[in-house]
Amino acid sequence: MPGPAPVIRKREHGRTENVKFQGKKPMSHIAPLDRATLPQFEGWFERYDRIRGFVPNSILTMARRPNIAEAFMALNQAVIYEGTVPAQLKMMIALMASMATGCLYCQGHMANLSHVYKVDDDKINSVWDCETSELFTSAERAALALARAAADVPNTAQARHFDELRKHFDEAEIVEIVGTVALFGYLNRWNDTMATDMEAHPAKVAKTAMPAWDGGKHGMG
Repeated sequence: MPGPAPVIRKREHGRTENVKFQGKKPMSHIAPLDRATLPQFEGWFERYDRIRGFVPNSILTMARRPNIAEAFMALNQAVIYEGTVPAQLKMMIALMASMATGCLYCQGHMANLSHVYKVDDDKINSVWDCETSELFTSAERAALALARAAADVPNTAQARHFDELRKHFDEAEIVEIVGTVALFGYLNRWNDTMATDMEAHPAKVAKTAMPAWDGGKHGMG
């Protein structure tokens, strides 16, 4: 007789609650392709290797439709890795948006990328509470508050969020900030729907930085 379904910890909206996972172990709905079958993307993949140390399963799954994967990687490059908003802040914006939507895969990845870009673990773990934490500057609080509101469903972004942003960022930088949230609107839906398998390295980093986090249906690599 099979045992009871394991309890998996799912972090949503800055809180952690118990949910049941139906099945013996987490498994994505669509398997990622083998990197070796995608030589046309090796230039992109080498960049992932340099920054993260691995190629995300999300990309290897999108690659079943190569034009989607290629378009996404180009957009990701333009939004996340270019511009004048500090890289550390953009990683935390993406983490906040993923917390607001409840995508555990993206939370794990963005905790890892925040770590890559030298955000302290205490700060990573305090992103949801940025407005009351002394670890954040007023500029960071403004950007993260907008990210949380913009990622809410329904969207709760208001003029006051933009009033605060304008105290610290020019209009081009505000476009970068909103672009980061919007990019993760796609990624959060993609990975939460696909139940993308979590890779071991970001899972380890995320669990260290955010002890309450768990991979849930995505597993722990």
